[in-house]
This record gives sequence, structure tokens and C-alpha cells, in this order.
Amino acid sequence: MEEVHGGLKVIGAGFGRTGTYSLKVALELLGFGPCYHMREVFQHPEHVKLWNEAIAGRDVAWNAIFGTYRACVDWPGCTFYKELMQAYPEAKVLLTVRDPEKWYESAYQTIYQVTTTTRSPFMSFSLFAARLFFVRMRRTIRMIDALIWNGTFGGNFLDKELALEIFAEHNEEVKRSVPAERLLIYNVKEGWEPLCAFLGVPVPSTPFPHVNDRENFIANRARRWKSRLQWLGLGMAGLVALVALLGLLKRRT
Repeated sequence: MEEVHGGLKVIGAGFGRTGTYSLKVALELLGFGPCYHMREVFQHPEHVKLWNEAIAGRDVAWNAIFGTYRACVDWPGCTFYKELMQAYPEAKVLLTVRDPEKWYESAYQTIYQVTTTTRSPFMSFSLFAARLFFVRMRRTIRMIDALIWNGTFGGNFLDKELALEIFAEHNEEVKRSVPAERLLIYNVKEGWEPLCAFLGVPVPSTPFPHVNDRENFIANRARRWKSRLQWLGLGMAGLVALVALLGLLKRRT
């Protein structure tokens, strides 16, 4: 794989729900922005095809995804940290860690519930509506299924013990694979000091951002789905009204 000039300065190797969104915000405050996160995929659906290429094991022109980014964290990037290390040899690697039990509970209650069919009736109907009326969303969800639930966890995420083993093995593999001088094993609860020391930047005067906890994740996701459903309902109501009006006009003619 060829080295890529420019681009990423920081590669996040930790799984999602290990404080990756807080880290994204922190890195951007430190000048390592914009920072790529799973949320970026939803904002750039044209990236889904490239991620699918990577999942299939094909060579990817990484700058087609990261050309304007200085950092990446969370999935899908963390799955390909080795490839990104080769493509961006000057980039440093951050392994975000968290208590495994709390990580599993958080991942199950948030991203797993949102991106699979095993969820509450409201979320199920919401995702059904999104898949039915938003092709981009459907493609992204399929990519997430292939990458995370069927890829990383082999379709066995609900087997908690196995999922925890995969979580632990990933972290150990990162420690084995990344040279010590290039790696920081980091818990966002540690705040600015170890992160800034590793990146060689001053410690900001602002508090370290702690965002996107489980409660906020669920609340924000519910608000977004509710808004989409409301717009969908308005659109369908308008369509029904239009059909009724056309029928009335036809009878009068």
C-alpha cells in the first residue's frame, strides 16, 4: 500500500462507545480537525461505497475519504487502523479504552439497538421508515452490519462473553501491532494532560468535553427519528390530500 502525503495526523484504534465522540470533539479543539467519526458517514453517503471496498479487502484510495480530515476515531476507521498506519506513517495512534462491562452495555443500548432489527417498536418503525424512504440510510445501515455486527463480531454480538473477548483481543492486538512510541492507550476520563502530552500541544483552559453518553445518545437519536417520522407523516398526508383533490376535480369534469 502506498503512503499518502498529508491527511491524517491521528488514528483512533478504539471501538465505538469508548469515548470516541468526546475524543473527536477534543481533537478538534486541539487543532486536529475535522475529525472523522461514524457520524461523518451519515453526512457523506458517497463514502459508503469506499468503506464497502475496504470491507471486501480491496485497496482503497484513503485520501478519497480522509483528504480533508486530520484525525479519525470510532468505526469504521478503527477497523482499518493497520492500513491507515501504513498509508499515514507519521500519524499517531490512540487506543481509547473503557471498562469492558460498561462498554458492552453502552454499545448494546445505543448503536446495536439503533442499527439492527432487535429494538423497541418505536425504533423498529423508525428504522423501517428510514429504510423505506431514505435509500442512503439503508445503504449505510447495510455497511454497518457488514463491518461491525457481521464483521467484527461475526454475527454474535448478543453473545456477551464472546463480544467481550473480541473487544479485549482487539485492544491487545493494537498494543502488539503499534510501536510504543506511536501509541497512546487512553481513557477519556483522564482528561487533557496525557492526550496533549502525547500530541505535543498545550493543555487548553477549557474543560475536557464529555459528550454523547448513553442517555444523550438515545434521546438525540429518538428526536432525530421523531422529526423524520413527522416529516414523513406530513408528506403522506399531503399526498392523500392531493389524491383526494384530484379525484374531486375529476368527478366535476
